Amino acid sequence: MAFSDDLLEAGADIWAAQFEHPFVRELAAGDLDEAAFRRWLEQDYRYLSDYARTYAVAGAKARDEAAMATLLGGADAVLNEELDLHRSFAGEYGVDPEDLSAVRKRPTCEAYTSYLVRTAHERPVPVAVAALFPCMQGYLDVADHMAEIADGEHRYTPFIETYTSDEFRAETASMRDLLDDYAASHPGHRDAMREAFLTSARLELAFWEMAYAGEEWEVETEGTVVADQA
Repeated sequence: MAFSDDLLEAGADIWAAQFEHPFVRELAAGDLDEAAFRRWLEQDYRYLSDYARTYAVAGAKARDEAAMATLLGGADAVLNEELDLHRSFAGEYGVDPEDLSAVRKRPTCEAYTSYLVRTAHERPVPVAVAALFPCMQGYLDVADHMAEIADGEHRYTPFIETYTSDEFRAETASMRDLLDDYAASHPGHRDAMREAFLTSARLELAFWEMAYAGEEWEVETEGTVVADQA
């Protein structure tokens, strides 16, 4: 069994919980409350900026040229394709695309992005790759599940089509291959890779809940500003 298959088996309960989450089921049906989708859109935009940063840091640390190409290419795809897609979504849902980068991260988004960036900086590259993997594989699997249960086209169909596209499948397959290559060449990192994978997978599930439930900080303060992303 490939190491990626072993990880997906270990995370099977988390995947099942994502498939059954009301955000996922209602988006597939086309009747997800627009406010929930808008929260997802805003928070995922902020998430993706740090997701790209995680790819870039891991790519800069990688020693193998193929790994560098995959990781730095992933950063480029997020910055120049996926963020553009979110900006196009924003216009359709009454969000000024220029305002997306100023949205304050909600607690789960803050926790997830901080975990990814810290892992990329502090842990070996194979562990960072394992932390990155649940987002790509999870969105592909969740979108495939949405496509299976959706009944015709609706306003959220572009979301499903984006994450079931041939391009996204190819990018996910590249990351999966890289993960398996690292597990084979660095067997001593496998336990840490498994834990990183499961941590990110749990945070993926929490991200759906954050958007659906409207998670907020318990205490808000005036004058909150977004940290400098330079």
